[in-house]
Amino acid sequence: MRFSVVIYFLLPFFAWFTYGQEAYNTCNNALELCPLQVYTVNNINANKTLCTNCEDDFNFCFTANNTVWFKFTTNTAGGEVSVSFNNLIFQNNPGQGLALQATLLEVTVPCQSDSYTALGNCESDGQGSFTLNASNLLPNTTYYIVVTGSLGGNGVTTAAECTFDISATGVAVDRSSAGVVIDGSVTSVCINQSFTANAIIYECPDNSPFRWFINGVLIAITSDHFYSSSDIQDGDIISVETNCYAQCSQFVTAASIPITVYSFPLSAGVDQVIGQGSTTQLLGSTSATSYQWTPSYNISDTLSLSPFVNPEETTTYTISATQNGCTQYDYITISIEDPLVIPTTFSPNEDGVNDTWEIGGVEEYPNCFVQIFNRWGQEIFQSTGYTDKKAWDGTINEKDAAEGVYFYIVKLRDNEKKEFKGSITLIR
Repeated sequence: MRFSVVIYFLLPFFAWFTYGQEAYNTCNNALELCPLQVYTVNNINANKTLCTNCEDDFNFCFTANNTVWFKFTTNTAGGEVSVSFNNLIFQNNPGQGLALQATLLEVTVPCQSDSYTALGNCESDGQGSFTLNASNLLPNTTYYIVVTGSLGGNGVTTAAECTFDISATGVAVDRSSAGVVIDGSVTSVCINQSFTANAIIYECPDNSPFRWFINGVLIAITSDHFYSSSDIQDGDIISVETNCYAQCSQFVTAASIPITVYSFPLSAGVDQVIGQGSTTQLLGSTSATSYQWTPSYNISDTLSLSPFVNPEETTTYTISATQNGCTQYDYITISIEDPLVIPTTFSPNEDGVNDTWEIGGVEEYPNCFVQIFNRWGQEIFQSTGYTDKKAWDGTINEKDAAEGVYFYIVKLRDNEKKEFKGSITLIR
């Protein structure tokens, strides 16, 4: 009989959580320290890169053990800088060091140790909060900070590992806080008119494109500092955001107060269809005290809400009204019915249905002149006056015309001298 023995190794509760190696463990991935920001970092599980002129091949007031790297870039003025280390929390393992070591470096070739020059003070035993100070830094220049765990102390066999806060301050790195506001001089607009929001940025060099939002929804990205729209609704809030500074970018945003959109009731009435020569009344309505109709012909009074019109052809009338400096428009179309109803087919087969080509309404024009042509343009029928008795019965010289398409001209010979042209399909 065989027995399987399983042995479980239980880690102490404080070791349940482990740290991976941070990217800034190497000089080429040095963490950028931006102005006005504090970074919580650590050197837990960090190592060193040691070979001739490699990044960790140095000997200042300490040598490399488990290094992490940081950098900052001075502003256009340069000068003094202070790099602060606070809230140090060490890993308290048996035989492990309990101090940080750090210095600030000027470099001519990044991450090549023979180009390093230590600046300011060098910290070799940072057990609590400490600061690195340097002065006369050059403007627009990148400097590095290297931090390692100490191996100093009786019985210490493992370099210190620590979580800490780091920040860079001083005239060499300080910069004014950037910002943006939306010009508040214009906060209202007439309905359907364009409203322009103007973004004013300050202390914001190298800003990114402006991102515009209406009620939190992205609606435009512009390189210009303004946005215009004629679709603004009453109560809409316009906001804008951008990023300032190409290096150590700072996000800024601003929002308008709710936009007031002015409008008032205005109606031109419902579209109408009337007969030729008829008169109808327009029934406009509005709360405005100033209004006018266009066009101004065939209308009784352009300044009345309810004028009479007798258009000679289908016409669209526009009413414009103004109130509180805002002008609005509405429209109504008066359509003119055709005086005739002209069929496009008929079937002269003596079944009593559609046996003749009858034109509706033509009896109102007793002097009309009707002509019908074949496809070669030859006249095959004509009549002055056109009644049921005179209607074409689909014959030519008393013989049945062939099936097919024929063409007509109907001249009303009225005051307007209207003329209608088209085609008829004869079906047998």
